[in-house]
Amino acid sequence: MTQGLSPIAFLTRTRRPGRIGVTDILSWAWLILGTLAVLIPVVWAGLSSFKPAAEITRFPPTLLPRAAVQQTVPGFDAPLSLWTVDVDGQRREMAMVRRIGLKAQMVDPSNPGPPVSVDVKNISPVQRLTIATENYTDPLTRFDFLTFLKNSVFVTFVATLLTLVVNALAAFALSKYRFRGEKAIFVLIISTLMIPLTVVMVPAYLVVVGVGLVDSLWGIIIPTVASPTGVFLLRQYMLTIPDELIEAARVDAASEFRIFWRIVLPLTAPALAVLAIFSVLWRWNDFLWPLIVLSSRENFTLQVGLNAFQGEFSVQWNYILAMTFLSLAPVTVVFLFLQKYITTGIAGTGMK
Repeated sequence: MTQGLSPIAFLTRTRRPGRIGVTDILSWAWLILGTLAVLIPVVWAGLSSFKPAAEITRFPPTLLPRAAVQQTVPGFDAPLSLWTVDVDGQRREMAMVRRIGLKAQMVDPSNPGPPVSVDVKNISPVQRLTIATENYTDPLTRFDFLTFLKNSVFVTFVATLLTLVVNALAAFALSKYRFRGEKAIFVLIISTLMIPLTVVMVPAYLVVVGVGLVDSLWGIIIPTVASPTGVFLLRQYMLTIPDELIEAARVDAASEFRIFWRIVLPLTAPALAVLAIFSVLWRWNDFLWPLIVLSSRENFTLQVGLNAFQGEFSVQWNYILAMTFLSLAPVTVVFLFLQKYITTGIAGTGMK
């Protein structure tokens, strides 16, 4: 944010001070629509994660988590749901015994008598705001959610760390060393971006099986460490580091690894932060590759584990929404912590 500007002044500033042009209106409309397009699904998922299972599939859907009110009625073993009924021009609260087609059998919950047949068009459910905390507590206590979370954290952390080290070493060699075929190697690395993932997935799986890493978390981590995107991003940023600085370090008898570790890496921190954000998002949200490699439930990552809530005949949307919303927290924290480096890191890749 520009220094000296308050948040309101920053958001309401225009191209021409004191005048609102067409471009200002279009910019505000674009930003507002883009924000709503991203925010509304997240808000809906968060609110729906607190809804009872029956309310998630209800039509028309409701924004707030609400549930039907139930009451114990004498003469009935199970509690009955309460409905607002129009009877002889009066609105009354009655309990539904059963529903047969377009007719509902209703009784007075305070003075139950013979059921009264009412048209379903004349009834509406009595609901109240209800937070279904069991959507969060059940997966944590009855299922292996914590195991899935631990595996995802391990895979994401280790894969991101190795990705930063391996791609930084490759970028350092391609940006600060001159050798025959350096440009050809760089073009070859970048050209792999055009190869679809489905083409290399089968050969990669055969390699993982051959080295004995199938059904192992390392079988997910190692094949994804080398990234052409990471090499390109870091190389372009390292080109902005003056060669004279490295030559001066060599004159002072610094080793090549010391130059890389103490000089180049600290200066490349913005680009490393950008690559770290990308890597965390890639590893945390990866579903297909862990689904192929892993077969034991105790090794499932979070995304594969969430698939266990989807059965052949039913889908436990209340658990899926709750755990999906909970899984957004780690990547959101990482993004908020490193987002200030995004602009600096990406802008620096095109300076040279």
